[in-house]
Parts: sequence; structure tokens; C-alpha cells
Amino acid sequence: GRRPAGERGRGARASPARLKRGPAVSPQVVERCVAAAGYSVGEFAALVFAGALGFAEALQAVKVRAEAMQKASEAVPSGMLSVVGRREANYKFACLEARKHCEALGIENPVCTVSNYLFPDSRVIAGHLQALEFLQENARKYYFKRTKMLPVSGAFHTRLMEPAVEPLAEVLKSIEIQKPLLCVYSNVDGKKYMHSKHIEKLLVKQVVSPVLWEQTMHSVYERKQGTEFPYTYEVGPGNQLGAILKQCNLKAWKQYKHVNVLEDEEAAET
Repeated sequence: GRRPAGERGRGARASPARLKRGPAVSPQVVERCVAAAGYSVGEFAALVFAGALGFAEALQAVKVRAEAMQKASEAVPSGMLSVVGRREANYKFACLEARKHCEALGIENPVCTVSNYLFPDSRVIAGHLQALEFLQENARKYYFKRTKMLPVSGAFHTRLMEPAVEPLAEVLKSIEIQKPLLCVYSNVDGKKYMHSKHIEKLLVKQVVSPVLWEQTMHSVYERKQGTEFPYTYEVGPGNQLGAILKQCNLKAWKQYKHVNVLEDEEAAET
């Protein structure tokens, strides 16, 4: 199936230097970059950018990860539900009741949990399809303003992806991982990667753990009052991460710019 928002290779960079207008990218942006982060599979791109992973090795790991996650998703009818809630929304309670509903239907050990933290009042919930359908039908009860099923075939970033853990762990063991040359923040805990073994461990854990993107944004942009925010560049197609940053930190977003790599490459070739 198609990948969800949680599975698109997206990356964000924080740098004290501005990009030049037009297709050319100032070398200073790269040289003076202070931090990087990638959303879900985009974390591999952030680690390549930071010198922790080789490009070819990262591609191989991503291929193994994608195939293993797809295989895991075929084992159980599951999916992902995008939710925008009111301030009163209690996502954990809603998921608990959805799991109880599944148990009443005879589903053993059902899964329904927050899989992606996007920005305040916006979450992705993943799990058994019956649980997600229950949440949609009872959206008003749980103070959900909007719900939308994502066009994916599985409950990524939940324990339903456990069959994908071992294949990814094996391929990462065969790859030489270096300490990053700059700060890279992990989806698993929203904190900086410390060393190569830490990267290997958390990249595996990320497959079955929620993406803490909102928490990561708070970690990246935490600074004393009055301190200037860095310039932030979202690299790749679309500007979804910029939209999320605007909801998480408006002041930081004012220093944001999107860089469409494909457009830049096409312009350089003509």
C-alpha cells in the first residue's frame, strides 16, 4: 500500500545561514548546519546528511525496512487514522475504549494507540481496523473534530510491526555506523543521538514506537527567551513539516524555508 504521512522520507535542517534565492544552495547552509531531523523513514536521510550512514547502505536498510513492514502489515487488517481533536480530547482513553470494543468482537490482544504526535491537538492513531472504525463512529464522544483514514495498509509505528524488527536489526548490524557530525534528533524519544550503537538501537525501536515529532520540535527549538531561532530548511517534496512547525512554534517557523530538491536539480541541468 501507499505510505502514510508517517512513512514519507522527509527531513528538516536547522542552520544559522540563509539559503540564496533561486536554485543554487549556499554551501554555508550545509557547513554551518547545527541540527537535523527526519520524520519516520526520513530519519535515515537525516543520518546520511550528518555523516552517520553511507548513502548506499542507508538505501539498502530502507529497502529492507519497507519490505518487512509491508509484510507485517499484510498479517493483520490494520491501518492509521489521522485525528484533529479539541482541547478536551483524551486520546489514551479513546484508544482504550476502542480496544475494549475489539475484545467484545472477539479480537485477541487488539492494538489501538497513538502512533504519530504531529502538533498540539493533532495525532495519528494506528491499530486494528475495527478499532479505528469505532473511533470514527464515536468521534463526537471523544471530542475529535476531524478524522480521516490514511491510504495505508498497516499500523506503522505500533507493535503490529514487530515482525519487521528482526530484518531491520540484521541489516543495521552489517552497516558501519559513525557518530553524527552534527546533532540528529531521534523520533523515538525526541532527543539527540549519542553514538553509533545508540543509532542502531533506536532505528530498530522506531519501527514499533510512536513518532514523537511534536516533542522533537520542542527539543530542537528549545532556547532561552530572547535567543534567536535558527533558519530551518525542509528538504524534499512538499512542505508538511513546515506546516507542523508553524503549529508547534510560530517564531521558529518564521525562519523556515522549503527546498524542493527536484526543482533545483532540474534548474541546474537546464
